[in-house]
This record gives sequence, C-alpha cells and structure tokens, in this order.
Amino acid sequence: MSSILLPDADVDIVARRVDIVKELQALLGRDRVIGDEDGRRAYETDALTAYRCMPLAVVLPQSTEEVAKALKYCHANGIKVVARGAGTSLAGGALPAEDAVVITVSKMKRVLDLDYPNRIARVETGITNLAITGTVAKDGFFYAPDPSSQLACTLAGNIGMNSGGAHCLKYGVTTNNVLGLRIVLMDGEIVDIGGAHLDSGGYDLLGLIVGSEGQFGIVTEATVRIIKAAEGARPMMLGFQSSEVAGQCVSAIIGAGLIPVAIEFMDRPAIQICEAFAKAGYPLDVEALLIVEVEGSDTEIDDQLSDITEIAKQFNPSVIKVSDSPEMSAKIWKGRKSAFGAVGRIADYICMDGTIPLGRLPEVLVAITEICQRHQLKVANIFHAGDGNLHPLILFDANDPASAERAELAGNEILTLCVKVGGCLTGEHGVGIEKRDLMHVQFNATDLALQMRIKTVFDPDWLLNPAKVFPLDARLMAEIPERRERTVRTVRSAA
Repeated sequence: MSSILLPDADVDIVARRVDIVKELQALLGRDRVIGDEDGRRAYETDALTAYRCMPLAVVLPQSTEEVAKALKYCHANGIKVVARGAGTSLAGGALPAEDAVVITVSKMKRVLDLDYPNRIARVETGITNLAITGTVAKDGFFYAPDPSSQLACTLAGNIGMNSGGAHCLKYGVTTNNVLGLRIVLMDGEIVDIGGAHLDSGGYDLLGLIVGSEGQFGIVTEATVRIIKAAEGARPMMLGFQSSEVAGQCVSAIIGAGLIPVAIEFMDRPAIQICEAFAKAGYPLDVEALLIVEVEGSDTEIDDQLSDITEIAKQFNPSVIKVSDSPEMSAKIWKGRKSAFGAVGRIADYICMDGTIPLGRLPEVLVAITEICQRHQLKVANIFHAGDGNLHPLILFDANDPASAERAELAGNEILTLCVKVGGCLTGEHGVGIEKRDLMHVQFNATDLALQMRIKTVFDPDWLLNPAKVFPLDARLMAEIPERRERTVRTVRSAA
C-alpha cells in the first residue's frame, strides 16, 4: 500500500523515552504504564493492520483522575497522545506515533449509575456496547448502537467515530444515544458536557465531540440512553437476482414509510462466504440478499412483515423466507455479524465505509462492481442498506504490493463516488489515516481550515491524535497557528 506520511518524530522526545516511562510510572504506578518492547508492540496497530508504529509508551488508567494526570504530564512535556479503546478501528484511528503515548481506557469498564425511570445509564467508556445491554437486559432494556464488533469495541471508540450498526436505521447512531460526556482536555482539565437531560443550552458541544476521533480530548464517562426492549423481533430474508433490484427494494420499503429495525444487504460473494462460515441457511442461488428485521408485538410483527412482503413482490424476489424460531433468527444474524471475520478467512481485504442517499443505491452498487473489475479485484458487498452506509470488502493479496495498491486505488474511487452522488466519506468507521487525504474530495480549503481552527481551540499544540483526519497538505497546515514554545523546552535549552 502507499506509504502513510507521518510527521517526523520529535527526536528529543524519543531519546527521553526511558525517562518518560519512569516519570509516568512514578506518577501513576508501575502497573499503569507499559514501557517494555513486547508490551508496547501489542498497541502498534489497530484493526487497519497494514500500518504499524511502536508507541513511546502505553498508559492504562483506571479512573478519570488518572487520565487527567497522564494528560497533564504529557501536555507539560510536549508529548503527543493517542487515545485508544479496544483498537478495533478500521481506519487507523488508534495508530500510534513513535513519539506519542497511547492512553487506553480499556480498564475503565464500570457502570456508575442506572436510572430506569429516566431511561439512562452513566458508564465509563472502556465498557463494550454489549456489556451495557447485558447489564440492563434483565430489566427489559438495551443499548441500541450495535456495530459488528460490539462484543469487543468500547463505547469510547464508538463515541470517537460515531459508530452505528445494523439497528441504527430505527434507533440512530451513537450521537443519537448519548446525552452527556465527561472529557479530559489535553492540559488535564476535566469537563462535563450535557448530562441526564434531553438537551443543553448554548453551543452543541456534545454533537461536536461525538465523532471527533480523539482530536479534542479523552472521553472517560458517558451518559447514554437505554431503551425499553420490544416484546419481540423477527427477521426475514429476501433474495433477488441482481444487486440493483435489491437496492430498488430497499428504497421502496423506506419510501413507503416503513421503518424496520434493520435492513442489511449481502451480495453473492458475501452470501457464499458467510454461509460457509456460519451455516445460517442463506440461499446460495441468488445474487443479493436482504435481511429485514421488524419488532413489536406478534400482531405488529405480522403486519409489518406482510407489508414488506407485498412491497418486495413488486421486485420479483427469488426467495422470501421469514424466521419461524428464535434459533433461526439467531443463525440469520450470526451470519451477518460474522461477515468480516468470515471474509478474512479466505482473503485479505480492505473494508470501506462510505454513505450515500438511498435513492442512488442501485447505480452505486453497479459502479462498485465496475470499479473493482477495472482494478482486477473481487469485492464482497455487506452493508447497512437501510441508512445507505456501505461496507464493500475489496479482496486483495497483501503479499503482492501491486494487488494492495490496486485495492487502495479502488477504495479511493469508491469513496469519491459516494461523495459525488451526494453522500460522504464515512458512516461509522471515521477518517483516521485511511481517508485523511480524501478529505479534499468532500471539503474545500475553507471548510478544512475552519475545522482545524476548532481543533486548535481544544488542543492548541496539536498534541492529540497526531496526523489523523486532516490532510498533511502544506498549504492547509500553514493555516494552523504555529505551536507555542513550551516552557519545558525553554528550560531545557537554558540548562
């Protein structure tokens, strides 16, 4: 793959690595800081494994106060910081730098407060999505966002990338399910934003921080919505002889005013790969499969499935199959939730993440196939069709540099297409380093300069999550205020 341009490491900081580790250990405790090579290597990459870099050190705080201590120290010493949850980012959002300390909230997993009358929970952000639901499920509640990695991904990462999942069609993405945040700024200041209420006065800082990819601070606590679980839910499968027709069916369902809990799409390659892995009962003789789930009482479910069936019949489906048991429902979803892992068993792949208007879905599906064929690559399409969040998996050979380069070029073309038809570069994976240099496609110089000025308000020295999100373009970077001379360097020079 093409090289990722990272700013040159601060040689003074790198040279002081051993001392920095000792100082952090003295400040936080030896068990809170990883400084040995083997320990640091576990944090050299995230789920975008094509890129790796050994961090300066790794800090594992267990409280907001410890995060604040670590950040205050790094700020005083001019040390860059990369925030990390579980490292499941597919966009390189948690990729460290040689002169950066990784601060991970993975040890901060507590549920701090449950308020069922007001349907909220206050939790530490190292908790997983599934663990939030597991805590409240016994009382008939759940936490809605459900990315495929929900078994492992942390709420912190979801907040950073504004993640969604299959059920975001009805319940929204992370920003629609978070009411308040506790965030530690780069200088160690602890700030509470929002809270246990619907909306706050003044600027929408909550909306600004959710999706900010660790550019403004480290979020340590969150107040989230918990939702009363429906009486029941049931998926159905609709098989079609072309991806375009399946896309037209999705548009028709949404256009009719129906809001299923989820509408998931899989094309023939994805169907065959997932069926071989999960034995979910997927039809193997169709070109495209829709998994449509509805919820409510038995009567509501029957009515909704009947309406969707009538709409689907307009597009001559080859298969209409409604789940008839909890076991069958579990198998249907097991196949979809296991998709990325199943594809990884047979080939290397790049998982793209673009969003488009639903009405453009049929033509975009055709174009994705044409783009990949032109680059002599195969593609498996698996995505959240209901809200237009595409996840084409471009298959390539990581041991063949030419194949890897073609895959990256194809991915860039697909994301550019998403923007061209009225969509955007990311739906839930974030920008990170993967899409950083494509930001020019969606935003002009003025747009990017404004975003960078907002970043500077929160992080004047640009120490947080370096070299992510914003293109490393000299013309644009010149608009960032010059870094202030740090007292520590002045003192060091005087000495």
